[in-house]
Amino acid sequence: MDMKRILAFKTLLVLALSLATISCKKSSSSKNSSRATGWQINSREGGFQYNTNFQEQETSPGLVFVEGGTFTKGQVQDDVMHDWNNTPSQQHVQSFYMDETEVTNLMYLEYLDWIKRVYPPTEENFRAIYHGALPDTLVWRNRLGYNEVMTENYLRHPGYAEYPVVGVSWIQAVEYANWRSDRVNEANLSKAGYIKRDAMITDVNAESTFSTDTYINAPSLTYGGNEEIINAEGRNKRNVIVDADGNETNIYATRETGIISPKYRLPTETEWEYAALGLSEIRSYNLYRGRKKYPWDGQYTRSDKRKIRGDQLANFKQGKGDYGGIAGWSDDGADITNKVKSYDPNDFGLYDMAGNVAEWVADVYRPIVDDEFNDFNYFRGNVYTKNAINDDGSVKLVTPEDIVYDTLSNGKIIARNLPGEILQVPVDLNETYLRTNFDKSDEINFRDGDKRSSRRFDQNFGEDEEVDGVVKKSETNKMYNSPQHVATRDEDGKLVREYDKNNNRTSLINDKVRVYKGGSWKDREYWLDPAQRRYFPEDMATDYIGFRCAMSRVGSKSKTKNKTKK
Repeated sequence: MDMKRILAFKTLLVLALSLATISCKKSSSSKNSSRATGWQINSREGGFQYNTNFQEQETSPGLVFVEGGTFTKGQVQDDVMHDWNNTPSQQHVQSFYMDETEVTNLMYLEYLDWIKRVYPPTEENFRAIYHGALPDTLVWRNRLGYNEVMTENYLRHPGYAEYPVVGVSWIQAVEYANWRSDRVNEANLSKAGYIKRDAMITDVNAESTFSTDTYINAPSLTYGGNEEIINAEGRNKRNVIVDADGNETNIYATRETGIISPKYRLPTETEWEYAALGLSEIRSYNLYRGRKKYPWDGQYTRSDKRKIRGDQLANFKQGKGDYGGIAGWSDDGADITNKVKSYDPNDFGLYDMAGNVAEWVADVYRPIVDDEFNDFNYFRGNVYTKNAINDDGSVKLVTPEDIVYDTLSNGKIIARNLPGEILQVPVDLNETYLRTNFDKSDEINFRDGDKRSSRRFDQNFGEDEEVDGVVKKSETNKMYNSPQHVATRDEDGKLVREYDKNNNRTSLINDKVRVYKGGSWKDREYWLDPAQRRYFPEDMATDYIGFRCAMSRVGSKSKTKNKTKK
C-alpha cells in the first residue's frame, strides 16, 4: 500500500515538473512573440529585431546616477546681493547621470592626444582643430601676481593630473562632450563585437573616424562598416540575420539593441542645482520645500563630525587674502584648485559641487526663469537642427572642406564639427508647420527678449530702418542689446576686430552668455550655495570655471535593482 502511494506521488511530481517546464518555456518565449501581431521577434529568418532582454541603462564611464524628483529651484536664503535673478520656483527634474567629479586635466589631455593623432596640427588643413581645443593657459596670469608656474605646468604636469581642467570656454566644453560621446559608444560597439576591437586605435584617421550619429543613420559610411571589418567572434548574434543563401546581414548595431548610449552633454542649470543639493536623504518627502544651504548638511562650511570637527568641507576663498586658511589643521588643503575627491561627496555621490571650480552649464543666461510656462526639465537654449540630406536621399557627411570654424572674441579658431560627422542644418517649415510645441529652429529667445515678448514690440522693435537713405538696424526697445563686438579672419588669415562703440548699449546679456554655477577657489562662501547663478561669455575662459558632463537616462525613473517590493 505504501509502495502504491510512493509511485502515485512520484507520478504527480513528474507531471508537476513537466507542467512547470512547459509553463517556463511558454513564459520565456512569450517575450519574443509580438502582442500586436503574434509574429516572432528576433527570428533568425528575418523580421523585426529588438533587444527584449534589456534591463536598464548601463552607467557610462565616470558617471553616477541621480534620481530625479521635485525640488525648490532658486534662492531660499537672504538675497544679500539683491540680484533678483534666482527667485524660488518649484521644478521637476527627470532622472539623469552626472560626472562624479569635474573633468580633470588628465581626462582633457586624453581628448587632446586623440585630436593630435587623428588631425595632426602639422597639416595645414587640421592645424586649427587641435589649437582650437587647447585650453587657454594664460588665464592664470595676473598683472600684480606671479602665477607663471600654473601657466606653464597646470594643464600638463603629472602633479596636476587629477585637478579640474580650467581655461576651457563653454564652446570647448561642448565639443569635448561630443567627442566623449563618440569614444564611449565606439568602445561599447567594439566590446559587443560590432567593431573590430583595436579599430579605434589602428583604423582611425582624419578620413575615417567614428561618429555615433553617422553610425546610426548610415553605418556603412563610418569605419565600423562590415564591408571591411567583420569580427564574428564575440559579436552579438541576436542582431544578425541570415538570408536565404546563409549569408549574415544586418550586422550593425541600431538603437533597438540598447548598446548605443545617449550622448554626454553639459548639464542644464536645473539639473546641476538639483544634483548639487543632494536631496536623496529626504526622499521620503513628496516635495522639497526646505532651506538646504550647501551640498552637505548644516549651515556652516566646517564639519561638526567628531573625527574631523572644524575641517573645511570645500575649497573656497575664506576672506581677503585668505585662500586656504592658516597652515595646519585649519587649512582647507588648497590655495588654488585642489585634487578632485579631496572632500566628501554629497548624498548623490558627487564631489566638489561647491568650491574648487565653478562649472559651466548648458543654459543661456536670462535674469528671469520662466517657470510659468514650463516647470519640467527647465532649460533655455534650444536650437533645433536636422541632418543635411544629399540629392540622392543620403545623409551629407562633413568633409575637411565642410568644417565649420568659429572665430572667438580672443581670436582663437575652434572647429564646431569634424570630418565624418553628419552635417547639421536648422529645422525648417517641414518640421515646424502647424506645431504647437515649437515654431522655429532657434528658440533661445522664446518669451524673453524677442519681439513677441516685448510690450513695446509695435514700435519698430529691432527692425531694419532707413535713415537718410541708409538702412541700419534699430537699437530702440531691445531688451538685451549688449555690445556687438565682432572678430573675424581676412583672406590672409589675419585677425580683424571690430569694436561696438555704440553709447546706447544698456546690457551685457545676449544669446552668447551662458550660466555657470557653484563657487570656486576664488569665491567667497556666499557663492557656494547651489542656487547662486552667474553668467560669462560662452567663448571666453577663466582660471576658476571648469565643467563636468551629464547624460540623460532612458527608461525607468529609478534604478530597478534598488526597487523593493512592498
